[in-house]
Amino acid sequence: MSPYVSPLREAQAAETRRRILDAAVTVFSASGYTGASLAQIARTAGVSLETVKQNGPKAALLLAAFGHAFTGTEDDTPLHQRPSLDGIRALPDDEFLSGWLAFFADANSRISRLWPRVLEAALVDAEVGKRVAALQHNRRRDLEAAVALLRDRGMCRSARPDDELAGALSFLISPESHEQLVREAGWSPEAYLAWLIDAVERMILT
Repeated sequence: MSPYVSPLREAQAAETRRRILDAAVTVFSASGYTGASLAQIARTAGVSLETVKQNGPKAALLLAAFGHAFTGTEDDTPLHQRPSLDGIRALPDDEFLSGWLAFFADANSRISRLWPRVLEAALVDAEVGKRVAALQHNRRRDLEAAVALLRDRGMCRSARPDDELAGALSFLISPESHEQLVREAGWSPEAYLAWLIDAVERMILT
């Protein structure tokens, strides 16, 4: 007989996990990987230190927090393979680019301060380094798939090689661009998204 699983208990555990990951995003972003502590995360989340420890060691929490902040899940599947993004892929041509870039602009607003902390951790923790290398590999695959999709739709007319376009696209939609333009230069989210759309249209599509 399978053990009984309480839906209420599962929901409570999921909510606790969400609070811990939200707190981890805040603490790691503010204090960095080496400066952050599980005790800080526990205080920010309003839970016990033991509860935070049960949700994973520091490195695992950082990576889970990044995935949670980026897409709202801890799924490592490349974005171009996720059914959750089918709605964006189904948009008509005149809405697709703005919808797709809005997804990244919104995600960057949540991770632009956290991403440098992930890179910092990769330098001092071998396991984080392996996971970051996998994330970067998936990112390249995602952007190559995006360029291929834009070509299939007839939206990309550039004669440049797809891998070169994917590299340029990676630079444009990076968390670093959001950090510099929105947090440092003071651009509004709307101005940042408009810049992204214009830049991709001029540098990638034509």
